[in-house]
Parts: sequence; structure tokens; C-alpha cells
Amino acid sequence: MLNSASEARVFVYGTLKRGQPNHKVLLDGANGRAAFRGRARTAEPFPLVIAGEHNIPRLLNLPGQGRRVEGEIYAVDEQMLSFLDEFEGCPDMYQRTSVRVAVLEWEGAPHAPDGTLQCYVYSTASYPPEWVGLPHHDSYDSQGAHGLPYNPRENR
Repeated sequence: MLNSASEARVFVYGTLKRGQPNHKVLLDGANGRAAFRGRARTAEPFPLVIAGEHNIPRLLNLPGQGRRVEGEIYAVDEQMLSFLDEFEGCPDMYQRTSVRVAVLEWEGAPHAPDGTLQCYVYSTASYPPEWVGLPHHDSYDSQGAHGLPYNPRENR
């Protein structure tokens, strides 16, 4: 999670990934600093579902259920971490928790010798019970074969 006094690792699995609708907020220096570090997969399974009227990807905080979810790791400064907390509606819509991820591809500074890292992730612990029964995904693409395109905030 924290790899120095002023930098944290964040694992993103949904609309913040490269090529996805909200990735631009990670590139905007006005929000703070975010540097891509690599691709990873959660060390244990979680349900990744697409839910709600805006087809938002949600990682349900149910470790051991679902699939090992693929995403990206970013090193962020405190300003970006605070921005992401607000952007993700933390702690009401999402909660920032810790997750262990297995590194698939890495750039920059070395990672743990066993190939795993602890990162922050925005997951949700409060959701309608029927969300658990929605299809579980191992990777998210807003225009994927699931047929549930994300409705961007600016269109709501």
C-alpha cells in the first residue's frame, strides 16, 4: 500500500484502467500524481460485477468468491489518493481497503520477491444482495462482450 512516506500503490480494475472512460483523471496533474507500475491479478478471488443503472464495475468485498480479477497498479501521491477517495465516493459508495495482488507485468522499481504486493483497492461492502448473483468477471472493459456499456458521469 504505502511504499514510501508520500506514495501509495492503488490497484484499479474498472473505469480507471488505461483505455477506459475515467482513466483521464489519473493523467490530470491537477488531481495529483499517478504513475503506472504494472498489471496484476488479485491473489484471491473476488466477485467483479457490473451493476446499477449506470453499469458501474464493482468489486464486492467477498474474498474467496468470484474470480481472480485483473487490473493495473499505480503509484500515487497523497493528493491523488485523496482525490481518488472523493472520486470513488469513499467511504459511502466504495471503501478503500487493502488487497494482495500477483504481479503479471512490472515497470520501474522492483516489487516483492514472491511476485505479490499489497495495494489499496476501492471495493464495496454494502450492496443489494442480488448483486452477488450477477455474472462475475475476471477483467473489465466498458465496451466488453457483456453488453453493459458504462454510462459516464458527464452523461448522467
